[in-house]
Amino acid sequence: MSYTFREDRYDKMQYRRTGQSGLLLPAVSLGLWHNFGDIDNQETAREILRLAFDKGITHFDLANNYGPPAGSAEENFGRIFKQDFAAHRDELIISSKAGWGMWPGPYGDHGSKKYLVASLDQSLKRMGLDYVDIFYHHRPDPDTPLEESMRTLDLIVRQGKALYVGISSYSAEETEAAVHMLRAMGTPCLIHQPKYSMFERWIEDGLLDVLTEEGVGCICFSPLAQGLLTDKYLKGIPEGSRASSHRGNGAIEESAVTPEKIAKANQLNTIAKRRGQNLAQLALAWVLRHKIVTSVLIGVSKPSQLEDSLKCLDNLAFTKEELKEIDAVLK
Repeated sequence: MSYTFREDRYDKMQYRRTGQSGLLLPAVSLGLWHNFGDIDNQETAREILRLAFDKGITHFDLANNYGPPAGSAEENFGRIFKQDFAAHRDELIISSKAGWGMWPGPYGDHGSKKYLVASLDQSLKRMGLDYVDIFYHHRPDPDTPLEESMRTLDLIVRQGKALYVGISSYSAEETEAAVHMLRAMGTPCLIHQPKYSMFERWIEDGLLDVLTEEGVGCICFSPLAQGLLTDKYLKGIPEGSRASSHRGNGAIEESAVTPEKIAKANQLNTIAKRRGQNLAQLALAWVLRHKIVTSVLIGVSKPSQLEDSLKCLDNLAFTKEELKEIDAVLK
């Protein structure tokens, strides 16, 4: 039997318009970069996905290479989708991406038409879907003409394999060029997915302005700096954390957990407590303070982490004094 989801699942989630499109996304989306691969507990993964939808999270974000091993997150999601979510397909936004190395040889990486079309076909097969709602070019490719990658995104929409397309990790200049190309082709760029957190603020140097001016949505990944902006690292590297596990596939490096960042995290934690939040909730709310930010992507390894992160929505307002204090810590 399929799982019976809560009837009140939409009551407490906040939904934000994606740029100038008609699409609304939940303020908090669930990313499957980690914790859904073959090395992970599949019953826990299923429990997380069920809880997410029960809490109004309608957007599940994947990519061809998520795992490990690469491809396994999509396969596992596809199996859980068939068991629990098939009857709710039209209530879900499912996204995938291609742009990083996926298979050997010259056609399994970067941004060629050959790679992007083949990768999405493989992703759809792994997930058992007819289409994805959003398909991203995962990173810019300096060796493939931008027009080729964008024409491929346009083709994918026209083929009915994706409803919308987006880009990830493009600079402000690259984003502006991509947006203009796609618009001229008749397939607008829906959304940009950049890495953004209190500890990585590069998008403030022009990209947010481009997205605002062009009416493109923004969904930020790694808003908790891969765990640095949580209670976990306030006293250093704990045993069993991603920094100590050496799992690879984006696991945080021990060298990133510096005394300086630990000190800043503790100062930010003090500010969070005054706001009635923990550090992770503060960090998520801080990213969501931008009007152009449609959603934040979070990854969790257990249901309680998801419950905790969603409490950021209880207090998204910042005073000017709080923002100044946070900037002083981060600088």
